[in-house]
Formats: sequence, structure tokens, C-alpha cells
Amino acid sequence: MTTNHLDIKRHKGVLILTLSDPKTRNALGPDLVRALNEELDRFESNIQDRVLVLTGEDPSFCSGANVRRFDQELPNTQQNKPTESSLIWERMESTKTCKKQIDPSSGALLPLRIHRLQKPSIAVINGYAIGVGMGLALACDIRLASERAIFSEAFVKMGLVPGDGSCWQLPRMISLSDTYLLQYTGDKIDGAEALRIGLISKLYNHNTVLGEALELAERIAAGPTLSHSLTKYLIQESMDLSLEESLDLANGAQTIARDSEDHSEAVKAFLEKRSP
Repeated sequence: MTTNHLDIKRHKGVLILTLSDPKTRNALGPDLVRALNEELDRFESNIQDRVLVLTGEDPSFCSGANVRRFDQELPNTQQNKPTESSLIWERMESTKTCKKQIDPSSGALLPLRIHRLQKPSIAVINGYAIGVGMGLALACDIRLASERAIFSEAFVKMGLVPGDGSCWQLPRMISLSDTYLLQYTGDKIDGAEALRIGLISKLYNHNTVLGEALELAERIAAGPTLSHSLTKYLIQESMDLSLEESLDLANGAQTIARDSEDHSEAVKAFLEKRSP
């Protein structure tokens, strides 16, 4: 099924969402953002959906925000033009106490929405992942890429900053030096370089990448859903914890896991020498 430039398929517990707006190379317009949010809501609430696979229609994964929208907003932004200053950080201090509401139709909140999913997610980067499009890929738990994948933190090319959470995501995935390099320059990197710096887990032939991703997704979907969800919670929460604090958190999660049907069935299957 395709609706609002989003192709939706389900197979063996896997929800496959394909961004499908070739005219814009799958840019995040308001209709596509709305459709994605609606499907992510269904994914969270549907117990039959266990794993999300997010990809794009060739030749692009997601080209980022729709630049035409920037042009429409220029008259308003010019009226509020900031004073040029080498001490712009001082101006930033005032924004901490006066938070501006983020427009939900812009797509800037989509990476956060995906990051907070309580189920596993896999990004299949089949082509261009630019700006917030790269942010969507970073928000997924696992990133697999085609040899045709191209990544760019292109915000700087528009005189903007990474407003999609990638300033938080990237330093947790790659080196701080590489983070600055990508975000200061907006330079494009290919799949081989993305693999080298640790941005993706695996690089595949373009014709096989989706099949490889679906095989992995189906394997995860066949596993213990509760365990996956708790593990994801532990990984995300532990990023800012000490080892001792993480172990305490894991102890609580293990208590929940031990009471689950998944654990009971796994123990029985092991003793009976069969698959759970």
C-alpha cells in the first residue's frame, strides 16, 4: 500500500516503510512527515509488528528537508536576522530559557520519534541520505547501506545547524573529530567511508542490501520481543550512566525478563533440545 509518498508493507513481523517521492528524491514534505508519524504510531501499538525497516525508493534514501519550504520562510527569517557576533554562544544562553516550539510538520522531530521506538529499527540506506535524511538513518538502531549510499550533514551548506539531533547521535557513533569534520564541511561520504568510520554496520551490493536487511529483521522479529525492548532501553539509558548505575538498571530489567513468557519458553526449549 502506498499513501502520501510512503509505501507500506508487512511481512513476518516486519514493518517495511519505503519513502517514495522520486520527484524530490524522497524529501520530507508535510504529507510524508504526517504519514510517517501515523505509521510509527501504528507500529508501536500493533503487537504483530516487531521490527521496523526504513528505506527509500531509488536513487535516494531521503534527500532531507524540502528546500522550497526554506524559500517560503525567508521573509519571516529576514525580519528576525541575528546580529553577527563572534560571541554568538552568549546569545545561545538566552534560547535555553526561551524555547521555540518546533514545527512537527518539518520532520525535525522524526529522528527523535524513531529513536524513542520501543522496538528494534533498521535503516537501509540505498542512496542519498542528506541532512535530516541522514538524521533518520542515525535514529535507527542498526544501519545497513548499499554501495550507492551517500551521506552528508548538509545543514551547513544552507547556513543552518544540524537541527535533527545528529549533534547528539554522531559523537556516540563515530569519533569527535569525524563528527566535527562532517558537520563543519557538509562533505559527502560514500558507503565505504561510512563503514570505515563506524557510521554503518555493514555495506552490501545495491541489489542485495534490502534482502539482507529483511533477513536480519525477520530473524530479530522471531526472537523475544520483551528482551529486545528491555535491551534497547538499557543501551540508550546507559549512555549517560556509570557502570555501577547501568548494572543496577540491568538488574531491574532482568527481574522483568525472568517473569516473561519468552524466558519461560526459552528455558523449556533448551531443556527439551528444541527451538523456542
